[in-house]
Amino acid sequence: MEKLTLLLEQYYEEMVSIRRYLHENPELSFQEVKTPAYIAEYHRQLGHEMRTEVGGRGVVATLRGGKPGKTVALRADFDALAIQEATDVPYKSKVDGVMHACGHDGHTATLLVLAKALNQLKEELEGTIVFIHQHAEELAPGGAIAMIEDGCLEGVDVIFGTHLWATEPTGNIMVKSGPIMAAADGFEVTIQGKGGHGSEPHLTKDAVVIGSQFVTSAQQIVSRRVNPLHPAVVSIGHFEALNPFNVIADTAYLKGTVRTFDEEARSLIEQELEKVLQAACLALGATFDFHYKRGYPAVVNHQEETDFLMEIAKDVAEVKEVRVCEPLMGGEDFAYYLQHVKGTFFFTGACDPQWKEIYPHHHPKFNIDEQAMLIAAKTLSLATVQYLTT
Repeated sequence: MEKLTLLLEQYYEEMVSIRRYLHENPELSFQEVKTPAYIAEYHRQLGHEMRTEVGGRGVVATLRGGKPGKTVALRADFDALAIQEATDVPYKSKVDGVMHACGHDGHTATLLVLAKALNQLKEELEGTIVFIHQHAEELAPGGAIAMIEDGCLEGVDVIFGTHLWATEPTGNIMVKSGPIMAAADGFEVTIQGKGGHGSEPHLTKDAVVIGSQFVTSAQQIVSRRVNPLHPAVVSIGHFEALNPFNVIADTAYLKGTVRTFDEEARSLIEQELEKVLQAACLALGATFDFHYKRGYPAVVNHQEETDFLMEIAKDVAEVKEVRVCEPLMGGEDFAYYLQHVKGTFFFTGACDPQWKEIYPHHHPKFNIDEQAMLIAAKTLSLATVQYLTT
């Protein structure tokens, strides 16, 4: 393991270089072309067995050790977001309206350099390592489910993944067995009322009023219908009814999201949203369209593999703290991998303690402390080697 650690440190500058190249050249979910080509060429140079266009735009590379053994999969995503970058870093995005605002560039750089370091020691390795480079994590249905259907997990015994977490100090590792990230669903509502002059509301069916009643009632679902022991969130993020100031809206359009960990709560909220919408429209004689779209399921880590990772992380020199974190309401399609094989998904702190301003994921000024990539690589490498030899 000491050899592997030294190699990762030796290749750290290359890791930074790769991350910055990817940051400058982001690609949106399901539109990735240059990124998977870059990844594939990197693995091709290493001589790895490789498949491209896995599940659409994914890349899967395989490193076979010199000795037989188990198979470990490591996953990194590589898509970006439709956000205009507002940082002043020299490697800022060259693509207008697109940036890596969630750290996927760092995930990819980490996994590529880790693959290079492991490749140097392949004759000493027991078993096989599968590097899953996944497209389209940011946009449901996501790339994971299609890659799994295309065979990326065939023969895999365990899978590990990490997310560089920019609001947590560098040196911290956060883990949790069981649910760690929520199921992420979305819904759309169109309310069809009857518009009219603002001075004659009695002759209308005001879509804004009906929509407002729906918003208010929707907030009572979690507090009054969902078991308080089952965390849940209902948020309306879009409410549109564009009219002059003196016109009562004929139509209103709303969009929102639902986050849950429990499948029963998930189904209940879906049903209750339609009920409260129906009630609001019935009161004023309007009609509606309601579309609920299930996104990724909750990320549920396996106990044994999570405990294993926790102990492994404590042996990484740069790790200052390993702790059990609270579940996050964010979603991740890593959930699908864990439905098929055992494994765990954890967070690697990526916030420089000296930063005066800390920007969250999906923010135009988002950035990561690049030292976190080395910590992630060392943690994943140690977990991989130890798992293969036990």
